[in-house]
Amino acid sequence: MYLRHLQVGDFRSWERVDLALGPGPTVFVGRNGEGKTNLVEAVGYLATMGSHRVSGDAPLVRHGSGQAVVRAALRRGDRELLVEIEINPGKANRVRVNRAALPRPRELLGLVRTVLFAPEDLSLVRGDPTERRRFLDELLATRTPRLAGVRSDYERVLKQRNALLKTARLARGKAVETLDVWDGHLTDLGAQVLAARLRLVADLVPHVADSYAGVAGEGAVAAGLGYSSTVPLAGDGAALPVGAALPSVEDLAEAMRARIAERRGDELDRGMTLVGPHRDDLVIHLGPAPAKGFASHGESWSLALALKLATFALLRSEGEDPILVLDDVFATLDAERRAALAAVARSAEQTLITAAVVDDVPVELQGTRVEVGRGMALVVKDAVPVGEGGDP
Repeated sequence: MYLRHLQVGDFRSWERVDLALGPGPTVFVGRNGEGKTNLVEAVGYLATMGSHRVSGDAPLVRHGSGQAVVRAALRRGDRELLVEIEINPGKANRVRVNRAALPRPRELLGLVRTVLFAPEDLSLVRGDPTERRRFLDELLATRTPRLAGVRSDYERVLKQRNALLKTARLARGKAVETLDVWDGHLTDLGAQVLAARLRLVADLVPHVADSYAGVAGEGAVAAGLGYSSTVPLAGDGAALPVGAALPSVEDLAEAMRARIAERRGDELDRGMTLVGPHRDDLVIHLGPAPAKGFASHGESWSLALALKLATFALLRSEGEDPILVLDDVFATLDAERRAALAAVARSAEQTLITAAVVDDVPVELQGTRVEVGRGMALVVKDAVPVGEGGDP
């Protein structure tokens, strides 16, 4: 898969930009604040319907505008896809594929696949569980798009159940009886999320081990992954061995139902749901211990990089290279990590790289360059200025 054409309107700092792209590496070069990251952020939005920098859509719309547009032409094998997203903060976004409107924007998920590595990814190792849950759920939606709907339904049920728990804490009586109905919905959906996350973690384990060994070099301790859940059957955080047997959806539903029953009193006292995948965590291991709190700064960078390289390897193993996006990371990596990342970037069908200085990027990745500045983007390899143009 590769992006052949990118056009954005009123997105972040860009009033309009129109870029012809191609396979292989492309480097976006410009001083900080000129908008190069905004362009690759738009590419990431095509894949996840979200930003790696902010939690909502409002900051993505240029100041003074009511709507932003991201339009892209992509090649997938011998197919060409035209994807257009209208970002409407406070209202429903609109998505079209090959000019046909999708009934629900989330139906786009899985159609465009990207793997992004950015400085913010250090939070996957050092940050709170929210970041790691988001990482898992975005990757799940990429691999199995229907799970985005399951996750959305789970969040809706969770919100309703929490509201009922707050009421029941004061009223008890019939409100408590109604909880049984919501318990059933919560466990049915929650078990599907748990089973999918466990399968994903198990699939990532060998790729993380291989990627970390390549990044950290000879003699480094092994890296691994575990899953820590409020449902004991789903995991206690211990590192999963390769080929580990995993519980079924049915067994997870029963275990979650039993755990909710055990915590009913605590939930009523606190007015919130205490059991379910919304409170779980991906545990990254370095040797026998969890990396969080123990890994050095360099080890944390290596683990974050290994996790993203493992993601790329997993998606590639399923038959198609995702677009690799490297946002301002080469300047922060030492020679060994740069070499490991560059090797994968060279092999990808398309790699989009941002850098403040082109010399920060390994020479073998400096093929096509887009110079970004003063509200313009200039492709210097072909000497074709862009910033105006028609639809892709």
